[in-house]
Amino acid sequence: MVELSQPQIAALKLARDGDLYPQPSSKWTHQNATVTYAKSDRWKERPQKVKSVTAKTLVELEEPGFLERRHLNDEKSKDVYGITMAGKIWLLKNK
Repeated sequence: MVELSQPQIAALKLARDGDLYPQPSSKWTHQNATVTYAKSDRWKERPQKVKSVTAKTLVELEEPGFLERRHLNDEKSKDVYGITMAGKIWLLKNK
């Protein structure tokens, strides 16, 4: 059983929602991610920040096989990362 820290769990949940693309300052998030608003906020007054993951967290999740590179021909720092079946199963068992 692998123990993950809170940032790693958050990164895994973010990857579950879609592939992670490189952003400036060695951050990774969804492609075309923008500031969103809470669904329950009628007047859109409270923006929710774009969630992102650091490159260090990506490497930590890639080692046990929870994340994988999608395009192996691309440069590693510019490649897209996605969740593996092992990552999905870990989230199901440890919610």
